[in-house]
Amino acid sequence: MRYRNLGRSGLIVSELCLGTMTFGGGEGMWQVVGKLQQDEADALVKASLDAGINFIDTANVYSEGQSETILGQSLKNLGVARDAVVVATKVLGRMGKGPNAAGASRGHILDQVEQSLKRLQLDHIDLYQIHGVDPSTPIEETIEALDSLVRRGIVRYVGLSNWAAWQVAKAIGIAERKQLARPTSLQAYYTVAGRDLERELVPMMQSEGVGLMVWSPLAGGFLSGKYSREDAQGDGGRRANFDFPPVDKNRAYDIIDAMKKIAAAKSCTVPQVAIAWLLHQPVVTSVIIGAKRPEQLSDNLGAVDVKLDEADLAALDAVSKLPPEYPGWMTERQATYRFTEGMPPPRPVKR
Repeated sequence: MRYRNLGRSGLIVSELCLGTMTFGGGEGMWQVVGKLQQDEADALVKASLDAGINFIDTANVYSEGQSETILGQSLKNLGVARDAVVVATKVLGRMGKGPNAAGASRGHILDQVEQSLKRLQLDHIDLYQIHGVDPSTPIEETIEALDSLVRRGIVRYVGLSNWAAWQVAKAIGIAERKQLARPTSLQAYYTVAGRDLERELVPMMQSEGVGLMVWSPLAGGFLSGKYSREDAQGDGGRRANFDFPPVDKNRAYDIIDAMKKIAAAKSCTVPQVAIAWLLHQPVVTSVIIGAKRPEQLSDNLGAVDVKLDEADLAALDAVSKLPPEYPGWMTERQATYRFTEGMPPPRPVKR
């Protein structure tokens, strides 16, 4: 297990992060995602910590709070020292009735952080993230609310999730202009079969020093090795009942075929190749892995030992690279205007 700074911060996290979306059960889709109870969750948390993971992610909305409750109890049951683990949780989703029981308003954030602390049985949250965009609340209000939690000492770092590049950049600008706690990270969907964030988000994160936490690295199980053109149902996998996130399946089948060849050559599994590809991307800080069974977790943990060489990466890029899109193709063309034959290629301008 290797460790990396989260964005520009001094917070150091493992390259794999345990996701706890499968803890609890709850109603509706949570029954499909996972319904692990305390003993099962304790076993996954222990296995993760034993493997070197020091980073665990949850959210108040996961199984209507059950995920946070089970995680907090696991840390107690296992006797985990507070400074040995980085606990991240999120706020945005509906946690009650009424118009103010969801969102990223000051009121909802201040109410929900207290509830998360109680469920987690902690006196502070290491990374508190806004789980998505709230179009009803000004970004300035959200950033000011997060800053107040940092100043109180009940939150150490703040992050965002599922925001567009312009929204993250605006939040950073507000924080820097008003000397507020700066967003440290972005949690976003990224897989070898879904590289959309490379268009705008990746350049922004690299420019502004924002750490990337990847959710659903196996595309909701589509890259688990269960799915193929010959078995589109995946032998009853999760996507049979919960087909999310969206995937261009015809394109993804080509990617799966390429990963199967690499996996066979390296005596590893398709999921390990998919996660290893992410760990080879410079923008990635930590990849969130979740599991319903110990053997799934063990397989995902093995991805840290899979080394992809230039030929492997080129083969995967050939079947997964995004098609050119404006203004990207125009930017690439015009970047050549400033230099002539014999000059070195242009270097990124540091701002």
